[in-house]
Amino acid sequence: MKSMTSRLAGALAFALISTAAYAQSDDGLVVYNAQHESLAADWIDGFTKATGIKVTVRHGGDTEMGNQIIAEGKASPADVFLTENSPAMVLVDKAGLLAPLDKGTLNEVPAKFRSKDGNWVGIAARTTVFAYDKTKLKEADLPKSLLDLANPKWQGRWGASPSGADFQAIVGALLQLKGPKVTENWLKAMKQNFKEYHGNSTVMKAVNAGQIEGGVIYHYYFYRDQAATGENSKNVALHFFKHKDPGAFVSVSGGGVLASSKHKKEAQAFIKWIAGKGGQAVLRDGSSFEYAIGKGAQANPKLVPMKDLDAPKVVPSELDSKKVTELMTEAGLL
Repeated sequence: MKSMTSRLAGALAFALISTAAYAQSDDGLVVYNAQHESLAADWIDGFTKATGIKVTVRHGGDTEMGNQIIAEGKASPADVFLTENSPAMVLVDKAGLLAPLDKGTLNEVPAKFRSKDGNWVGIAARTTVFAYDKTKLKEADLPKSLLDLANPKWQGRWGASPSGADFQAIVGALLQLKGPKVTENWLKAMKQNFKEYHGNSTVMKAVNAGQIEGGVIYHYYFYRDQAATGENSKNVALHFFKHKDPGAFVSVSGGGVLASSKHKKEAQAFIKWIAGKGGQAVLRDGSSFEYAIGKGAQANPKLVPMKDLDAPKVVPSELDSKKVTELMTEAGLL
């Protein structure tokens, strides 16, 4: 594991290179994208067709992109930031680097899916699930709560990807819902019980291959594989915790405009398009299998309706990524 100093130095160096690369570019909007590349491409193509505005995109993970924007500060060449989970957006917002969104954009999304300060909105969502080996486990065998996975009887039987922003967002929800002591104890038990993998899709593959009996992932990895060949999910089924359990957490992807943007009008239009009918229709009709969350928007019909998820009430703009990192590091998971 790299030291904090080396990681910050690397981020700063990357930021300087990135800024230099874009400093003389004026080919339209520059989007820093931490969402899935295929979904971002569909959004960008749809927006450009609708408006004629060109978009240049740089891809990376939530943490990578968020830290890069903070390192670049007011010199960032980015106009727009898109995240897969909300904590990275919160990090950038707390650094004072986001511009207020237009009222019309905020009105595209229910209040529970946008920041309290009006600086970013939710653009998609995903729910936490327990992907399990249906050839080995029956419904009666499944954990009733995410917290049950701390029980020693689950030792060596389940997996997760703790280094990813996805799982860290789930821990953030647990922290917000149950507090630091419960979260600390659960993480320490997790360290003893779980098997580590890199990425949600790898966790699901391990379940499918019989390496583990279950894994904590987001729902859409299963649906995407099923819509393709199904080779990595043929033995897998999804368990939805429901009952407002931390394991029923719905994570919100965010979209915001950088305060340093040189194309604020176009950037505002981009976020409004994604949060509005055009961008939400991409979620409904496309192959991302993420939830549409705009007002009046309908999700892909293959998904469990969001109202049936019985998710806990979590405030996306209050997920504490720094405390999560601290607790996961203390537990030996990072």
